Amino acid sequence: MSSEQTLTTDLLRQAAAGDQQAVADLFTRYRDRLRAMVRVRLNRRLQGRVDPSDVLQDAFLEVSRGLADYLRAPTLPFFLWLRHITGQKLIAVHRQHLGAQLRDADREVSLYRGALPQASSVSLAAQLLGRLSSPSQAAVCAELRIRVQEALNGMDPLDREVLALRHFEMLTNGEAAQVLGLKKSAASNRYVRALERLKDILSALPDFADLG
Repeated sequence: MSSEQTLTTDLLRQAAAGDQQAVADLFTRYRDRLRAMVRVRLNRRLQGRVDPSDVLQDAFLEVSRGLADYLRAPTLPFFLWLRHITGQKLIAVHRQHLGAQLRDADREVSLYRGALPQASSVSLAAQLLGRLSSPSQAAVCAELRIRVQEALNGMDPLDREVLALRHFEMLTNGEAAQVLGLKKSAASNRYVRALERLKDILSALPDFADLG
């Protein structure tokens, strides 16, 4: 067991004994990964209207209330349980703000296991091009974003989802496989294919390379 796993195990033991600081420390350890998930799956209509920190705060409160039950009968690895709770809070935010529009909002709820909001080509393109922020780059970035979105839309939806999980959410191959209900080998093959496709997409956009 690695030192990271040992620390997590120790914190879980302390949390099970009622140590609220241990609960907070556990959530803090995974906050950046959970924030990445929220950012890539937050509907574009809510960008600027919903603060990911508010989603994470709601998730933390739910985790605090439900951790004891989880520890008595864990059905998921701890991080994936945190991700599931955070995803449920994100779905609630989408329903609150989008209401009846939710069904038609870019296939907002994924059909894959977990039914979290889908990582759309819009979100993925924004993540890829987010570093291009200077005024001189703004017009070029807007054009590139459209071209990257169109290219991403040409990918198999499951490959795009694997790319979001591995490349943007930083899930391990095992975690991604469990989320999608795939064998590890299948998830790995999907990721390699998606990554190659992404490289092909970007290499076909010389302006993107020039701005790197």
